[in-house]
Amino acid sequence: MLVVSACLAGMKVRYNGTDCLEDVIGEMVRSGKAVTVCPEILGGFQTPREPAEIQGGTGEDVLDGTARVLDRSGADVTDQYVAGAAKTLAICRKIGATEIVLKENSPSCGSSMIYNGDFSGEKIPGKGVTTALLRRHGIKVWSEEDAVNKFV
Repeated sequence: MLVVSACLAGMKVRYNGTDCLEDVIGEMVRSGKAVTVCPEILGGFQTPREPAEIQGGTGEDVLDGTARVLDRSGADVTDQYVAGAAKTLAICRKIGATEIVLKENSPSCGSSMIYNGDFSGEKIPGKGVTTALLRRHGIKVWSEEDAVNKFV
């Protein structure tokens, strides 16, 4: 069973209350070939919420305790991001998932790019917190761009 970001399946769970529907992924969920998760909702966030970015590194650094996730107003939301990542890992393990499709650029889900931490819109190479944790546990993480080509 494949796991996918809920926003990619059309659920309005992003920080601003929108989705990022990818038709192929939405169809996989509707046909029972994939299940959805939102690490940020699993971490205790509501929708909508303040946008957040990793400051001082990447998701790997957050897991290592050397970087933090802050929302735009300056609140430290690191614990919620780590909790959401851990709950996502638990779901993957429970259903035996070895692959997951996550939303690129997100501080949770980015698989190769994240925002730089100063809310300027600039992206940098790096992984989000959930991606970093899942990869540490051997789960293959795909971005939506990669997945659309892989699962068509």
